[in-house]
Amino acid sequence: MTVLRFLFKSVAILLLLVVFVASAAWGAMAVHYSDLGRTALGTALAGLFVLLSLAVLVGLFSRRWRWHAIAGYALAFACLITWWSGISPSNDRQWKPEVARLPLVSIDGEQFTFRNIRNFAYRTEADFVPAFYEKTFDLGKLESVDVIASYWGSAAIAHMFVSFNFGVDDHLDISIERRDEVGEAYSTVKGLFKQYELFYVVADERDVIRLRTNVRRDPPEDVYIYRLKGPIENARRLFLEYVKKIDSLATHPEFYNTVATNCTGNIWLHSKVNPGSVPYSWKILLSGYVPEYLYEQGKLDTSMPFPELQRRSRVNAAAQAADQAVDFSRRIRARLPE
Repeated sequence: MTVLRFLFKSVAILLLLVVFVASAAWGAMAVHYSDLGRTALGTALAGLFVLLSLAVLVGLFSRRWRWHAIAGYALAFACLITWWSGISPSNDRQWKPEVARLPLVSIDGEQFTFRNIRNFAYRTEADFVPAFYEKTFDLGKLESVDVIASYWGSAAIAHMFVSFNFGVDDHLDISIERRDEVGEAYSTVKGLFKQYELFYVVADERDVIRLRTNVRRDPPEDVYIYRLKGPIENARRLFLEYVKKIDSLATHPEFYNTVATNCTGNIWLHSKVNPGSVPYSWKILLSGYVPEYLYEQGKLDTSMPFPELQRRSRVNAAAQAADQAVDFSRRIRARLPE
């Protein structure tokens, strides 16, 4: 019994230490990466929280001070959480031009009119002529949905977005991204700490695909288009989920999160509106494996091995040849598997 009690106590202390270290690291980074952290006061508070955490860590190993240390840390962490909960997202910031205009949608029966559909003319990724247009889409004409994967290095990481097909030359692409402010650069770690708002880029394919196949060079990107299999009712429900979120973000902004609300995670959440949606998997977290996972789940063309499907789904050469052609969508799909 004494041995079991000792083991139980040791495990309990170990778990307490793990929780403590994880929460202390999170708290220090939450202050450091916040807007407050950019000030002298924020730097001082982050440093003070680290010192407090170290003092508590020492106290945990003292029988006399252990519970005092736990109580003091719990109070400090509660104050931190209260402050953190008060940080709110906003649509009113100095945004980069690429994400400056929120997409807006109005609905009349099965007619969906999108405003601020992005269609920039890019000379380089940073040099472009901004352009937007308005267009109405008939839900009854929705034929299919494509999932698009863009890779720029590791096979494990890709940016995923979807294209709704309303006809051969009538595609609407929606890419879930972060919303950057002017002068703001991306950081995976910062993306965990309420530093970017969530943004749905509603765009012409000549924008979001050409940007990746024809314009970006550092690093270049490889783009693959996969046709999703399933009843058209599933495609329509998915489209309506996207519309609902776009409409909501116009008045109720949300934060982007590197893990929880990124491009792939949100696609998966939207897909849950359909019966038989794929279960969550580590291949969704490591987004580069999403096409392979969809293939394994029978959501893509399985008439050929996946490596062959992947090879035939790459559209870089076709996109570069089509460039700014009016029938860009038709051209890049001309040789894709059905």
